[in-house]
Amino acid sequence: MLNLKEACPRSPIVYRMNNILSCVVQRVPVGTNLGLLHLLWMLLSGRLLLSRGAVIPGLAALGLAEAAVRRAWAALAYGQWHAAQLLAAWEQLVQHEQVFQAHEHGGYRPVACDLVGFFRPRLRDCPTKHYSSAAGKALPAIPLGLAARVGTVGTQRLAVPCLLVRSEATDTSEADLQMRLLQQASVQLATDEALVCDRGFPLRQLQEAGIPRYVVRAPGNFTARRAVLPAYRGKGRKPTRGVLVRPLPRTYKGHTIAATPPDRQETWQLHLGPTALTLHAAFWDNLVRADAQPGAPTFSTVLIHDPRFEEPLLLNTSLPLTGAQLQAFYRDRWPVEGLPLTAKQMVGAARQFVFAPESRQRLPELALVAGAILMSRAATQPAVPTGFWDRASQPTSGRLRRLLATVYCEDLEGLPEQLRKKQSPTAHLPTGVLGHRRQQRGRAGRSDMPLAA
Repeated sequence: MLNLKEACPRSPIVYRMNNILSCVVQRVPVGTNLGLLHLLWMLLSGRLLLSRGAVIPGLAALGLAEAAVRRAWAALAYGQWHAAQLLAAWEQLVQHEQVFQAHEHGGYRPVACDLVGFFRPRLRDCPTKHYSSAAGKALPAIPLGLAARVGTVGTQRLAVPCLLVRSEATDTSEADLQMRLLQQASVQLATDEALVCDRGFPLRQLQEAGIPRYVVRAPGNFTARRAVLPAYRGKGRKPTRGVLVRPLPRTYKGHTIAATPPDRQETWQLHLGPTALTLHAAFWDNLVRADAQPGAPTFSTVLIHDPRFEEPLLLNTSLPLTGAQLQAFYRDRWPVEGLPLTAKQMVGAARQFVFAPESRQRLPELALVAGAILMSRAATQPAVPTGFWDRASQPTSGRLRRLLATVYCEDLEGLPEQLRKKQSPTAHLPTGVLGHRRQQRGRAGRSDMPLAA
């Protein structure tokens, strides 16, 4: 166990984090990469949490000079960089360190997909919304599509983000964001990877996006049809669709509609310490959607009964997995929920005071990248106790952030040559009020005129 008093800003943990952030931003153009390094340090050290979402005070609290604060702010608002560059560099670094062990179930590795919303209730003219369970309705927010590979780092199950998708200016609906997320995730899927989603992603979307391998949760009233037509009985119209399959019973107008008997069943034991649980799975194979014709893409529906939960788990999948493998595969969807939790609560991006169209998108993306780095580094570092009372401390992101809160700009030394201030000639540029592009509107409805006029 590492003592907080011994873990001073000059400790190896801070040096290692400095090297990691340098590798993540090194591909960004010169000057902008240094600004992004300062922004990431501000997020990882919790300065944005202390400034309650204000970026410039958070950068100033890091101990940066006024010019460095302005350059970091300009890198966020106007810098030539994309979140995909940072994600690619971070994923390459994780693979190079070989500390991330990707999970595998039945020969397939899970890639979790989800939508993340950074709520902005006071943002004027916000064109996008996201559902809030606390409010019970959709609120103004900056939604992002997120895809992450799931595995284990140290003793913790974590997700490594590989894709971030923004909402389009022409179509701000979440259905469009989901479709574009699935389409881009399908391109990045390897031959041994499969997508895992919650029931917020309908089966129709996955099939229309061309996802070849998936495990998705289905709603309780889900129905499907057999992929083959029933035999013609010799009377009436010939059947054009398969027989309806209902995995769970339903009640309609006081009458109970029985569930369809399964094609096969499985039973296995799940050992949780000294306790052994018996799980049961029912399978319906070779199905198509209820509104699809024979010849459409087929899938299997699996109903898993777990004695720990009242509601059974209903899954749709195109993978030839057993019930135990499917149950473990869907459990690997939950680590993707930790990324927005860390980005909002631990890093402090739940409140944001940025209003420019590009900054309001970039700050949530940068917060998710910082949250992923913080969670991964915390899992590989010794536990840092919060005090003498913390006798059974765990390597969590909150404890690591508390250690990084002692870092100031003078501790960020030994940066690569690529990370430096860009020496651009500025002598030919106008200064003072002549350098401003702002204009003043006349009081009596006159046309705009420059301030320097």
